Amino acid sequence: MWADEIKKILEEVSSQQMSVTTAIEQLRFLPFEDLGFAKVDRHRALRQGFPEVIFGQGKKPDMVLRIFESLAQTNQNLMITRCDPEIAEVILKHFPAAQFNDLARVLFLKKDETLYGTGTIAVISAGTLDIPVAEEAALTAELMGNEVRRVYDVGVAGIHRLLHHKDILTTLNVAIVVAGMEGALPSVVGGLISRPVIAVPTSVGYGTSFGGISALLGMLNSCASGVVVVNIDNGFGAAYAAALMNRGQQIS
Repeated sequence: MWADEIKKILEEVSSQQMSVTTAIEQLRFLPFEDLGFAKVDRHRALRQGFPEVIFGQGKKPDMVLRIFESLAQTNQNLMITRCDPEIAEVILKHFPAAQFNDLARVLFLKKDETLYGTGTIAVISAGTLDIPVAEEAALTAELMGNEVRRVYDVGVAGIHRLLHHKDILTTLNVAIVVAGMEGALPSVVGGLISRPVIAVPTSVGYGTSFGGISALLGMLNSCASGVVVVNIDNGFGAAYAAALMNRGQQIS
Protein backbone atom coordinates (compact mmCIF):
# COMPACT_ATOMS: atom_id res chain seq x y z
CA MET A 1 0.00 0.00 0.00
CA TRP A 2 1.22 3.49 -0.85
CA ALA A 3 0.29 4.66 2.69
CA ASP A 4 2.84 2.26 4.15
CA GLU A 5 5.49 3.60 1.81
CA ILE A 6 4.73 7.17 2.87
CA LYS A 7 4.96 6.17 6.54
CA LYS A 8 8.33 4.52 5.96
CA ILE A 9 9.68 7.58 4.16
CA LEU A 10 8.47 9.94 6.90
CA GLU A 11 9.98 7.74 9.61
CA GLU A 12 13.34 7.79 7.83
CA VAL A 13 13.18 11.56 7.53
CA SER A 14 12.29 11.86 11.20
CA SER A 15 15.23 9.66 12.20
CA GLN A 16 17.49 11.61 9.81
CA GLN A 17 18.20 8.49 7.75
CA MET A 18 16.82 10.29 4.70
CA SER A 19 17.05 13.92 3.64
CA VAL A 20 13.96 15.99 2.95
CA THR A 21 15.08 16.44 -0.68
CA THR A 22 15.36 12.67 -1.20
CA ALA A 23 11.96 12.13 0.43
CA ILE A 24 10.29 14.62 -1.90
CA GLU A 25 11.82 12.91 -4.92
CA GLN A 26 10.53 9.52 -3.76
CA LEU A 27 7.07 10.89 -3.03
CA ARG A 28 6.85 12.20 -6.58
CA PHE A 29 6.61 8.65 -7.95
CA LEU A 30 4.53 6.83 -5.38
CA PRO A 31 1.91 4.42 -6.70
CA PHE A 32 -1.58 5.40 -7.75
CA GLU A 33 -4.87 4.37 -6.16
CA ASP A 34 -6.27 1.37 -8.05
CA LEU A 35 -10.07 1.49 -8.38
CA GLY A 36 -10.11 -1.58 -10.62
CA PHE A 37 -11.38 0.23 -13.72
CA ALA A 38 -9.14 3.27 -13.19
CA LYS A 39 -5.80 4.03 -11.59
CA VAL A 40 -6.08 7.42 -9.91
CA ASP A 41 -2.85 9.42 -9.87
CA ARG A 42 -3.08 10.97 -6.41
CA HIS A 43 0.40 12.51 -6.56
CA ARG A 44 0.29 14.33 -9.87
CA ALA A 45 0.13 17.71 -8.15
CA LEU A 46 3.42 16.96 -6.42
CA ARG A 47 5.08 16.12 -9.75
CA GLN A 48 3.43 18.63 -12.06
CA GLY A 49 1.88 21.32 -9.87
CA PHE A 50 -1.78 20.44 -10.50
CA PRO A 51 -3.82 17.31 -9.65
CA GLU A 52 -5.12 14.82 -12.18
CA VAL A 53 -8.03 16.13 -14.24
CA ILE A 54 -10.92 13.85 -15.18
CA PHE A 55 -11.85 13.65 -18.86
CA GLY A 56 -15.57 12.98 -18.67
CA GLN A 57 -16.46 12.31 -22.29
CA GLY A 58 -17.73 8.77 -22.86
CA LYS A 59 -17.46 7.75 -19.20
CA LYS A 60 -20.36 6.47 -17.10
CA PRO A 61 -21.47 8.82 -14.31
CA ASP A 62 -20.86 6.29 -11.53
CA MET A 63 -17.29 5.71 -12.74
CA VAL A 64 -16.57 9.44 -12.83
CA LEU A 65 -18.06 9.79 -9.34
CA ARG A 66 -15.71 7.19 -7.89
CA ILE A 67 -12.68 8.89 -9.43
CA PHE A 68 -13.90 12.27 -8.22
CA GLU A 69 -14.41 10.91 -4.69
CA SER A 70 -10.85 9.61 -4.65
CA LEU A 71 -9.36 12.91 -5.78
CA ALA A 72 -11.61 14.88 -3.41
CA GLN A 73 -9.73 13.48 -0.42
CA THR A 74 -7.07 16.14 -1.03
CA ASN A 75 -7.30 19.89 -0.44
CA GLN A 76 -6.66 20.64 -4.11
CA ASN A 77 -8.93 21.99 -6.82
CA LEU A 78 -10.72 19.36 -8.88
CA MET A 79 -12.18 19.50 -12.35
CA ILE A 80 -13.91 17.38 -14.95
CA THR A 81 -13.59 18.42 -18.60
CA ARG A 82 -16.03 17.41 -21.35
CA CYS A 83 -18.57 16.85 -18.60
CA ASP A 84 -22.06 15.92 -19.76
CA PRO A 85 -25.13 17.12 -17.79
CA GLU A 86 -25.83 13.52 -16.69
CA ILE A 87 -22.40 13.29 -15.07
CA ALA A 88 -22.78 16.75 -13.55
CA GLU A 89 -26.11 15.81 -11.98
CA VAL A 90 -24.58 12.81 -10.21
CA ILE A 91 -21.51 14.69 -8.99
CA LEU A 92 -23.50 17.69 -7.73
CA LYS A 93 -25.79 15.40 -5.77
CA HIS A 94 -22.80 14.10 -3.79
CA PHE A 95 -20.75 17.33 -3.86
CA PRO A 96 -23.17 20.28 -3.59
CA ALA A 97 -20.26 22.73 -3.28
CA ALA A 98 -19.11 21.83 -6.81
CA GLN A 99 -20.09 24.01 -9.77
CA PHE A 100 -20.98 23.13 -13.35
CA ASN A 101 -20.34 25.44 -16.30
CA ASP A 102 -22.46 23.92 -19.04
CA LEU A 103 -21.08 26.28 -21.70
CA ALA A 104 -17.50 25.08 -21.12
CA ARG A 105 -18.69 21.57 -20.17
CA VAL A 106 -16.53 21.81 -17.05
CA LEU A 107 -17.47 20.75 -13.54
CA PHE A 108 -15.17 21.92 -10.77
CA LEU A 109 -14.75 21.95 -7.01
CA LYS A 110 -12.59 24.82 -5.80
CA LYS A 111 -10.77 24.26 -2.51
CA ASP A 112 -7.62 26.30 -3.03
CA GLU A 113 -7.94 30.07 -3.64
CA THR A 114 -4.17 30.65 -3.81
CA LEU A 115 -2.81 32.65 -6.75
CA TYR A 116 0.25 30.81 -8.05
CA GLY A 117 0.67 32.78 -11.27
CA THR A 118 3.07 35.70 -11.40
CA GLY A 119 1.01 37.65 -13.93
CA THR A 120 -2.21 37.71 -15.92
CA ILE A 121 -3.37 35.16 -18.48
CA ALA A 122 -5.64 36.66 -21.14
CA VAL A 123 -8.07 34.36 -22.96
CA ILE A 124 -9.05 35.89 -26.28
CA SER A 125 -11.68 34.47 -28.63
CA ALA A 126 -12.27 35.37 -32.26
CA GLY A 127 -16.04 34.74 -32.35
CA THR A 128 -18.91 33.91 -30.04
CA LEU A 129 -18.96 30.30 -31.25
CA ASP A 130 -15.38 29.98 -30.00
CA ILE A 131 -16.41 30.94 -26.45
CA PRO A 132 -17.08 27.36 -25.17
CA VAL A 133 -13.44 26.42 -25.88
CA ALA A 134 -12.26 29.77 -24.53
CA GLU A 135 -14.25 29.25 -21.33
CA GLU A 136 -12.71 25.81 -20.86
CA ALA A 137 -9.33 27.51 -21.06
CA ALA A 138 -10.30 30.36 -18.74
CA LEU A 139 -11.73 28.07 -16.06
CA THR A 140 -8.73 25.76 -16.22
CA ALA A 141 -6.33 28.68 -15.81
CA GLU A 142 -8.31 30.04 -12.88
CA LEU A 143 -8.43 26.67 -11.12
CA MET A 144 -4.66 26.43 -11.53
CA GLY A 145 -4.33 29.64 -9.53
CA ASN A 146 -4.07 32.40 -12.12
CA GLU A 147 -5.63 35.79 -12.65
CA VAL A 148 -7.56 35.56 -15.92
CA ARG A 149 -8.91 38.28 -18.20
CA ARG A 150 -11.48 37.39 -20.85
CA VAL A 151 -11.62 39.19 -24.21
CA TYR A 152 -14.31 37.62 -26.39
CA ASP A 153 -15.59 38.21 -29.94
CA VAL A 154 -12.68 40.27 -31.25
CA GLY A 155 -11.92 38.44 -34.50
CA VAL A 156 -10.11 39.79 -37.54
CA ALA A 157 -13.35 40.67 -39.33
CA GLY A 158 -13.51 43.66 -36.94
CA ILE A 159 -9.97 44.06 -35.68
CA HIS A 160 -10.76 47.42 -34.01
CA ARG A 161 -12.57 45.39 -31.32
CA LEU A 162 -9.28 43.75 -30.34
CA LEU A 163 -7.37 47.04 -30.31
CA HIS A 164 -10.00 48.46 -27.96
CA HIS A 165 -8.53 46.16 -25.29
CA LYS A 166 -4.95 47.44 -25.56
CA ASP A 167 -4.82 47.82 -21.75
CA ILE A 168 -5.06 44.04 -21.41
CA LEU A 169 -2.76 43.33 -24.37
CA THR A 170 0.01 45.46 -22.87
CA THR A 171 -0.18 43.98 -19.35
CA LEU A 172 -0.79 40.24 -19.92
CA ASN A 173 1.86 37.63 -19.21
CA VAL A 174 0.54 34.86 -21.49
CA ALA A 175 -2.17 35.01 -24.16
CA ILE A 176 -4.44 32.13 -25.12
CA VAL A 177 -6.04 32.94 -28.47
CA VAL A 178 -8.99 30.82 -29.60
CA ALA A 179 -10.20 30.95 -33.21
CA GLY A 180 -11.93 28.90 -35.86
CA MET A 181 -12.51 29.67 -39.55
CA GLU A 182 -9.09 30.56 -41.02
CA GLY A 183 -7.46 30.86 -37.58
CA ALA A 184 -5.87 34.26 -38.24
CA LEU A 185 -6.31 35.92 -34.84
CA PRO A 186 -3.30 34.35 -33.02
CA SER A 187 -0.94 35.75 -35.69
CA VAL A 188 -2.41 39.21 -35.21
CA VAL A 189 -2.06 39.04 -31.44
CA GLY A 190 1.44 37.59 -31.80
CA GLY A 191 2.43 40.58 -33.89
CA LEU A 192 1.20 43.03 -31.26
CA ILE A 193 2.69 41.73 -28.01
CA SER A 194 6.02 40.54 -26.62
CA ARG A 195 4.58 37.64 -24.63
CA PRO A 196 3.94 33.96 -25.48
CA VAL A 197 0.79 33.27 -27.50
CA ILE A 198 -0.86 29.87 -27.27
CA ALA A 199 -3.12 29.37 -30.26
CA VAL A 200 -6.20 27.13 -30.00
CA PRO A 201 -7.92 26.17 -33.28
CA THR A 202 -11.61 25.39 -32.96
CA SER A 203 -13.87 23.26 -35.11
CA VAL A 204 -16.01 26.30 -35.97
CA GLY A 205 -16.39 27.13 -39.67
CA TYR A 206 -17.95 26.29 -43.02
CA GLY A 207 -17.27 23.10 -44.97
CA THR A 208 -13.71 23.78 -46.08
CA SER A 209 -12.64 24.48 -42.52
CA PHE A 210 -12.65 20.67 -42.22
CA GLY A 211 -13.66 20.64 -38.57
CA GLY A 212 -10.84 22.93 -37.50
CA ILE A 213 -8.03 21.55 -39.65
CA SER A 214 -7.83 24.77 -41.70
CA ALA A 215 -7.48 26.84 -38.53
CA LEU A 216 -4.90 24.41 -37.17
CA LEU A 217 -2.77 24.58 -40.32
CA GLY A 218 -3.10 28.36 -40.48
CA MET A 219 -1.85 28.68 -36.90
CA LEU A 220 1.02 26.27 -37.49
CA ASN A 221 2.06 28.43 -40.43
CA SER A 222 1.89 31.67 -38.46
CA CYS A 223 4.48 34.27 -39.47
CA ALA A 224 4.34 35.85 -36.00
CA SER A 225 7.12 34.76 -33.67
CA GLY A 226 6.24 33.34 -30.27
CA VAL A 227 3.04 31.57 -31.35
CA VAL A 228 2.67 27.92 -30.35
CA VAL A 229 -0.31 25.72 -31.16
CA VAL A 230 -2.34 23.07 -29.34
CA ASN A 231 -4.83 20.59 -30.73
CA ILE A 232 -8.28 21.43 -32.09
CA ASP A 233 -10.74 22.55 -29.36
CA ASN A 234 -8.12 21.89 -26.65
CA GLY A 235 -8.76 24.83 -24.36
CA PHE A 236 -7.70 22.74 -21.37
CA GLY A 237 -4.28 21.93 -22.83
CA ALA A 238 -3.66 25.55 -23.74
CA ALA A 239 -4.52 26.75 -20.24
CA TYR A 240 -2.36 24.11 -18.57
CA ALA A 241 0.65 25.21 -20.63
CA ALA A 242 -0.13 28.88 -19.99
CA ALA A 243 -0.35 28.27 -16.24
CA LEU A 244 3.05 26.59 -16.20
CA MET A 245 4.52 29.53 -18.12
CA ASN A 246 2.86 32.01 -15.79
CA ARG A 247 4.31 30.42 -12.67
CA GLY A 248 7.79 31.23 -13.87
CA GLN A 249 9.26 28.23 -12.04
CA GLN A 250 12.79 27.13 -12.80
CA ILE A 251 13.69 23.46 -13.05
CA SER A 252 16.13 22.47 -10.34
